[in-house]
Order: sequence, then structure tokens, then C-alpha cells
Amino acid sequence: MIVVDGVPFSAHSSSTSQGIDTLRALLENPFVVSASNSFKAIPERNFSVSGESCSDGSKWVYVFQSEYATVDPALVDFVGTDEATTCVGLAIRNRSNGMTSLAHMDSPNIVDIGLSQMLSLLVDHNMETEFEVHLIGGFEDVSPKHANGRAESETHSDLDGYSFPLCSKIVQALCTREETFHLQTFCVLGHNTRRDSYGNAFPIFNGFVVETMTGRVIPASFDRTSRCPDEIVRGIRVTASFEDPSGNGKLLETYDTETDRFIIAPCRWTLRQYHIASALIHCSDSEILPLCSTSPDAEGADFVDSLRRKWNYLIEHPYWTETFPKQQPRIFERTADGGWKRC
Repeated sequence: MIVVDGVPFSAHSSSTSQGIDTLRALLENPFVVSASNSFKAIPERNFSVSGESCSDGSKWVYVFQSEYATVDPALVDFVGTDEATTCVGLAIRNRSNGMTSLAHMDSPNIVDIGLSQMLSLLVDHNMETEFEVHLIGGFEDVSPKHANGRAESETHSDLDGYSFPLCSKIVQALCTREETFHLQTFCVLGHNTRRDSYGNAFPIFNGFVVETMTGRVIPASFDRTSRCPDEIVRGIRVTASFEDPSGNGKLLETYDTETDRFIIAPCRWTLRQYHIASALIHCSDSEILPLCSTSPDAEGADFVDSLRRKWNYLIEHPYWTETFPKQQPRIFERTADGGWKRC
């Protein structure tokens, strides 16, 4: 159940269009519009291990695409993600104890099981639990044929692209679950879209963090040094998971809540990925973007560079057993200064 400004929210709709109708109604709700405007007025915080963000001793957990992490405010100051264009960042926080789970969702297919994964460590089975919820990301990534003089129905226009179906599925899942979700931030789709002088759409925000102690949500970006630990291997694991049927419909787990450690489970990549990397590494940036992105015009400046570093790693390590000897996980512990070291 979704609650907006203290009142249970529902849109008059059939069961087949519940997510779509509720999504449209939420986007127009005055409380949601005001909350989105307030979020957009907050200065973006930039995270860097070598910069000022680490000088205050802050401890954060970074979540990659298709991953989620549940963090304890006693151990972690911030949990966040970025590099989201058509993806959506979903944060759920237990109001009573501050435990916070954040996921970087990239497909409607992972929403149902992903929500259950996120809530598994948040629900207090001894009492009724209420949650604060934040959705940030996705934008109006409709194709030009729908953006210019809508030749097709409004419904078909909405469903074009990647962002709308994902947001619709998340809203539907939150509505149908028995838990109570107090919607605090809903900066998605039109609320997260800016346009250039030619009318081309881009997301306003690609990332955010939750300040775990207060529950405050802040626009954020991370540089390469702060998307840690094990940036390259975790990035490869996202791609490799698409070929692993055991992971279908699930978010990837990397962070252990109780020990404040990252435990990167073994993942198998095939020689097919080696051959793909060997072919793409020679392509130009302009060739790579439409091949590897759902929103090639909206990607960040380091998107292609991150891909090239993953491809170089695959070329240098074509066999996954080199990265995971004896099929053991890669484990990282936090250092005294808030960084990470390999065990």
C-alpha cells in the first residue's frame, strides 16, 4: 500500500492497468510535485575517495546497476547509486530503526523478487513496520515518432522506451504489497527530465544517496574512486548475470549488512563475452554508445571508458577462475579511513 501525505493512495483503475493509472496520478499529485521540486533544489553531493567527501570520515556503500544493499545506520553513513538514465533508484527505509535498503533497478522483471529481497532485512516481524520510500531516476525517453505529434494512442506513447514500464511496475508492486510505504520522493519521468534547445530529453539526476541516520535524500554523483570496492569485477558480474538462469528475476547481492563487508560471489563469464569484448574494444565511442546503452545520448562522460576497462579486463582474464580461484568469493573489509581492502 502506498501512502501519500499520510493518506492511502489509490487510482481508479482495472487490475490490468493499476500500475499505469496509479503512476499517472502520482505524477500529478500536489504533494509529489512539491516533494520533487524540493529534491531538485538540493545541491548535488560529489563523492570521491581522494576528495573532500572522504575527509570527514564518512562511510558509504555504493550500489551498481542490478545490485541492492541493505545498510545499518550504526555502520554506514550513506548508501547510494548513480549512472542511472533509464534505470530507477529505489530506496526503502524502516522508520523505526533507520535500516535502509537501496536498489538500482534496470528491468520490470526484477521488481517483484527484488522488493522481497530488499524488505527481507527491513521488516520487523514483532510489530507493524512502516517504510519511507524514494524513487529517483528514469526520464521521458520516448522515441521521436511519439514525441512529435502523437500518431499512436497515449497509452502506447507512455509504454514506449524503458523508463515508463519500469516505473509503472514498481508502483504496481508497491500498491499490491501488504506493507505500508510512505512515498517521500518521486523524482521520475517528467519530474526528472530536462530538454535541450532541440527538444532532446535528458535525466536531471543520475544518482542519489540516503543519509541513513536522518533519512534525508540528496542528489549525488560518484567518481571512479568512490564506486568501490571491486568496480570492474562487479560491473562484469552485472553483464554475466544475464547469462545465468539462476539469477533471473533477482537483484545481485554484494554487501553483507551484519559485517559491513562486500562479498562478491563467484560469477562465470564465457568465452563468448571474451569475443564480444575483443570486437567492441576497437569500436569508436560513437559506435559503442548505441550498441551498449538504452539511452546513448544521455550517458555520462565516463560511460564508454568504464566499458573499455571492463573489456580490457575480460581480454586479460578470459577465464573466470582466474578472478575467483577455487570458486571462492572476493571479500573486502572496511578500513579505518572508510575505504576498502581485499581480504
